Parts: sequence; C-alpha cells; structure tokens
Amino acid sequence: MNEMSPTARALRTLEVLQNRPGCTADQLAERLGVTDRAARRYVAILREAGIPVESVRGPYGGYRLGRGVRLPPLVFTAAEAVGLVMAVLDGRHAAADNEDPVGSGLGKIIRALPVQVGRQAATMREHARAVPDRWARPDPEITSALVEAVGQQRQVRIEYRSAAGHSHSFDVDPWSVVVRYGRWYLLCFAHHADAVRTYRIDRVTAVGQGTRTFSTPDGLNPVVMLEENLASGWEHDTRVILHAPMVEVAPYLRPTMGRLEPLGDDRCLVIGSTSNPMMYAGEWLAGMPFEMTVEGGPELRAAVAEVAAKMARSVSG
Repeated sequence: MNEMSPTARALRTLEVLQNRPGCTADQLAERLGVTDRAARRYVAILREAGIPVESVRGPYGGYRLGRGVRLPPLVFTAAEAVGLVMAVLDGRHAAADNEDPVGSGLGKIIRALPVQVGRQAATMREHARAVPDRWARPDPEITSALVEAVGQQRQVRIEYRSAAGHSHSFDVDPWSVVVRYGRWYLLCFAHHADAVRTYRIDRVTAVGQGTRTFSTPDGLNPVVMLEENLASGWEHDTRVILHAPMVEVAPYLRPTMGRLEPLGDDRCLVIGSTSNPMMYAGEWLAGMPFEMTVEGGPELRAAVAEVAAKMARSVSG
C-alpha cells in the first residue's frame, strides 16, 4: 500500500477538524494513524497554507478551525452521490420535483458535483420514481453502475440472486431504475428471455461492463411498464379466480400479484407468476376478503393447502 504524502495527510487533517472541532492532538493522531508529533506537523502545514487553525487549552480544548476559513469544495465518489440521491428519494416523495424545497436542494447538490459523478446522480433522480415506504436497500455502487448504464444506453451482464437463493447471470438492456412500492427495480430487456423483465436491485450481486449499446423505446413510461411486468417472468405460474366483481377486487390487488381480467359480472381472474408461493398464499391471497378458487400453478396450490392446514391446526382442539 502506498503511503500518503504530507499534503494528503494535511488535507485529511483539515477534514478531521471540519468534522470534529475541538479534536485533541492525541485524537487527531489516532484518526490519521500517525504519532502526536506528526499530527502537530500537519496542523503546522495547514497554518503555513493560510488556514487558521486555533489551539485551545484546557479540558475542553483542542484544535478547531478559525472563523473565516474557506473550506474546500465537497468531493463525492459516484457511489456516495448516488447513495445520497437514493436516501433522499427513499424518504421524500417529491424529491424529483424542482418546485419542492427538498427537490430543489437536491438539484443544487447535483449541479455542484463533478460532471461524471453528477451525471450519474442526475440520471438516478430522473429515472427513479420515489415512494415513502422503505424496504430492502440496494447497494449504492451496484445501483450507481446500473444508473450509469441506463444513461449510456449500454448493455450489462448482471449477477442475480432469486428469492429462493438461486444465482443467475444474464445480459440485459437497462431501460430505467424505478422506485416503487418501497423497492428499487431495474426495468430492462432481458436477452435470455427475449422479453421485458423487472428485477429487484437489492438482489443484483454484480454488474459487468458491456460494450453493446441499445436504444430505449420511444415514449417509454417506466412506471406503467414496471406495473405491467412486476408479476411476469418468475419461476412459478399463478392463476386465481376471485368470486367477486372486478371493480371490487381491484383495490385489493397488488400489482405484483398479476394481471386482472373479468370473468363475467361477478367473477374475475388474476394471472401472474411468483418466485415465492408461500408469500403469495400466506400474505397476499389470505388478505383478500373474497371467495376464491386457486387453479394453479401446482406450487401455489401446494402453498395455499399448507397455509390452510396451518390455520386449521391453530384452532383444532
């Protein structure tokens, strides 16, 4: 590992003093990984450069920056910048709106970033649709790589871990990153399936650089297309008849459950797929206040039977 230069150590000293005013020589030395004497030397370098560093004696004393000091500009890595945008979008629904105070402030931060970093953060903000719920948080570096690929319209190879723990690797054209229902999704064209697919970004374990480029479909509405594809392409097919009018069922239906179709005036059909039949049966179907007939697939029928047996055991005897 290369040793840091005295200038780099001095800049690191300035950063420590910014974050911890009143830092003693011992504390400064510990954070820099040097001796007390070396820490004092780096303080002296800052003073020689015209940065006022005050030294206060006493039990609450230490080094602190003097008034009027001009701090260096903020410097973010790509992962830090995208992580900041992700955090704001997670907690603020209007963060992508320049008329909103938080959205306006986020825009100013993005404009102050270096071009390469700011472009990724701006692309994330543009393509993400925020909701206030919080679920699994994806890795900022993986998200950063996907956002960059979206902006460059460049194919990537992703490593993906399914809900069942199986690992897959495939090439995709990343169309958009969308935040929906508290989760972060990649909307893409998957070449192995020759179809549009959505993947949870928190389950993407690696992103490989690709060389092939693509064109995003004209008029693409990422949120609408995401809604249409959330319940497609998973391992197990689902087909459930609900014995109620479609207009009554629709408010209870999660987009991830599938596509809703009418079956006359008093019944409707949900067709989709899932990677987790037990969750589909125990959380989603069990929470719907309608009579139903589970026609398939076999994995979902088995999960429904298991949930029903468990509930029956809870009241037996």
